[in-house]
Amino acid sequence: MKLIDTVKMATTTLMANKMRSSLTMLGIVIGNASVIGMIGIGQGAQQLASEQFESLGANVLFVIPGSRQSRRTTFETPNTLVLSDAEAIASQVPSVENVSPQINGRFLVTAGSRNNNVLVTGVTPDFLPVRSFVVETGRFFDDTEVQRSVRVAVIGPEIASQFFPNQNAIGETIKVRNVNFEVIGIMEEKGSFLGTNQDETVYIPLTTMANQLVGRTSQFGTQVSVINVSARDADSIEAARFQIENLLRLRHKIVGEDDFVVETQKDVLSIVGTVTGGLTIMLGAISAISLLVGGIGVMNIMLVSVTERTQEIGLRKAIGATEENILLQFLIEAVIISAAGGVVGTAIGVGGLTLVALLSPLPATASPVAIALAVGVSGGIGLFFGVVPARQAAKLDPIVALRSA
Repeated sequence: MKLIDTVKMATTTLMANKMRSSLTMLGIVIGNASVIGMIGIGQGAQQLASEQFESLGANVLFVIPGSRQSRRTTFETPNTLVLSDAEAIASQVPSVENVSPQINGRFLVTAGSRNNNVLVTGVTPDFLPVRSFVVETGRFFDDTEVQRSVRVAVIGPEIASQFFPNQNAIGETIKVRNVNFEVIGIMEEKGSFLGTNQDETVYIPLTTMANQLVGRTSQFGTQVSVINVSARDADSIEAARFQIENLLRLRHKIVGEDDFVVETQKDVLSIVGTVTGGLTIMLGAISAISLLVGGIGVMNIMLVSVTERTQEIGLRKAIGATEENILLQFLIEAVIISAAGGVVGTAIGVGGLTLVALLSPLPATASPVAIALAVGVSGGIGLFFGVVPARQAAKLDPIVALRSA
C-alpha cells in the first residue's frame, strides 16, 4: 500500500469513531495547553522582571546596609550606612557620576478627609537622574531646599488621584505624620517594582525626612536605607563597585565580613532570572505530566482498537497486507490523534496567554519555537505510545485473528 492510502484509511477509521477519538485526544489537548500556558507565563514573568529592572536607571549600583548573612537572618534593616558614606562616595570615587542616598518609611498621609498608609521616601535631587524618574507636573525640590530641610513634597500619580481626584494637587497641602508638606510636583507614572507601587510614593527632601520624621537613628550619623549610585558608563560599573567597596571598608574599619553589600542592576536581575527560570522549568515539568498521561490514554485506546478490529486485521493480512502495512496504519492513527490534540491544545494555550496579556500586566506570549516544539512532542508521544498496540496488531496471525473474531 502507498503511504497516502494508509493515511486515508487511518483518517477514515478515526472519523468513524469521532467520540472515542475526541476523548482520546483530550489528554493531549489538556497537556499541550498546560505546557504552552505555563511556559508562556514563566517567560512573561522573566520579561516583566527585565523591563522593571531596566526602568531602575542606566548603570545603577545599590549600596545596601548589612552583610549578606545578616540580611538572610533578620527582617530588620541593619543601620550600617549613614549619610556621610554617600557623601564620601560622591567625592572620592572617580568612576561615579551621581549619588543619591535614600531613607524609606511608611507613614499615615492625610489630605483633608482622605488618608492612607503609604511609602514616604527621603531623597536628594540626584535621585531623578540616578533612577531615571521624571516629574510630569510641577518641579522637584532642589539642593537649597534639601539643605534647609524645607517641607515640600513630590507625589506619585496614584497619590495625586487618591487625595486630589478633582483638582490640581500642585500647591495643596498633605500631612505626613501630622507634619504639613506643600505639594510642588507630581511624578510621571512608573509602575510597580518587586511588589512596591512606585506611583503610590511621596518624595520629600532627605534632610527633612531625617530631621523631622525619623530622627537620628545611628550613632555615626543619619542612617540611610540605601545609597543609589550611577556609574559614568556601562564600562565603569565594575570599577565603581570595586572602588566603593574599598572606600567603605576603610571608612568602617572592616577586617572580616563587610557590613554592606554593593549590588548592580545585572546582579539583581540575574537572581530574579534564576528564580523565574526555575519556576518556568518546574511549571513546565508539572504540565508535561499531563502529556504523559495523555500518551498513556492514546496507548490504552489503541490497544482496545486492536482488540475490536481483530477480524479486520486478520482479513487484511489474509489478502496480502504485510506486518509493516498494519504497523504503519496503527502508528499513523496514533500520531494523527496526538498531533491533532497538539494543534487544538496549542490553540487553547495561545488563546489563554492572549487573555492573560490583555487582563494583566504580564506580557505572556508563546514563542513560535515553543509552539512547534509542543506540537512536535505531541506527535512524538503518539508515535512512542502507539508502538506497542501497533506491534501487537502487526504480529497477529491471520488464521487465529479470523478464527477468534
